[in-house]
Amino acid sequence: MRHAQGGGLTAAGRVARERVRLQAVEHFKRGEKNREIAAALRDSERSVERWRRAWREQGELGLLSAGSPGRPKLSAAQVDELEREVERGPLATAGQISGGRCLG
Repeated sequence: MRHAQGGGLTAAGRVARERVRLQAVEHFKRGEKNREIAAALRDSERSVERWRRAWREQGELGLLSAGSPGRPKLSAAQVDELEREVERGPLATAGQISGGRCLG
């Protein structure tokens, strides 16, 4: 199971994952090995390695959920530009180059 970028988890799911990461702290403090912690928490060794690194570098704050990444925000100018391009329609941009690829 992957949880990168929130893994598409709900808010409740993110809270549950955060709780598991914070449980790992108690294991870290006891000096347990990553393999033992992963087995106890039923998670991957790789996840435990990442959690331990975050905990060493930032303390418990490093293990807190960053929350949902949300939607990218457009500035008012970008929204205006987008609306103008949509109004022009697809044929207005046929054959133009964008990002190294021909759109038309």
